[in-house]
Amino acid sequence: MHNTLIQRAAALALSSTLLFTGAVFAADKAAPETAQSQEHAHGHHHPQTEEEKKIYAGIFEDDQVKPRLLSDWEGHWQSVYPYLTDGTLDPVMAKKAEKGDKTAAEYKEEYEVGYKTDVDWISIEGDQVTFYKQRQPSKATYASDGLEILTYPKGNRGVRFIFKKISGDDAAPDYFQFSDHTIAPQKAGHFHLYFGDDRAALLKEITNFPTYYPFALNKDEIVEEMLAH
Repeated sequence: MHNTLIQRAAALALSSTLLFTGAVFAADKAAPETAQSQEHAHGHHHPQTEEEKKIYAGIFEDDQVKPRLLSDWEGHWQSVYPYLTDGTLDPVMAKKAEKGDKTAAEYKEEYEVGYKTDVDWISIEGDQVTFYKQRQPSKATYASDGLEILTYPKGNRGVRFIFKKISGDDAAPDYFQFSDHTIAPQKAGHFHLYFGDDRAALLKEITNFPTYYPFALNKDEIVEEMLAH
């Protein structure tokens, strides 16, 4: 079983790389269609333990938080913002409405602010990160700049894992901060990313949280992933 999961993860990574490379080369000629992977991400999300569910909900102790390497987020990633605006994520908003205190339309309006970004894709390879803003790349080298534990207005908590630009293109942000409902080393399945040139200001940002899923996943698989949480 373990070997099967490893093989699936490797196939997804390879598929993501091939799809991402093809889309980047095509971007100068025309906007690429949504990535359609021949490898499905079955097994990408796994049943969570009770402890993992508590951490996902923002309930944890400080001593549970551990530093993480950039390799936890290595790979090619796509913004989910286009899928919100074209209606693909409507079932996700409907599910939120079933459990929450807002209508599906109100949740969609909230996430319109939350997911909004003009960085369509992100590629992370080693310590090199490339941001594709409106499909125009900017690349830089980054190193860890520590982490911060935050308490949000609703009382739940989160961890921002922070990276600082060491060298590279001026257009690449000086800082970016990962938040992915995980507080210790673990490969990310998706993430929220806060990026800009002011470290302290980014820590105060909680309404805009651009969100990225693996590039190899198609839109239906992304919906499936979101509904699973």
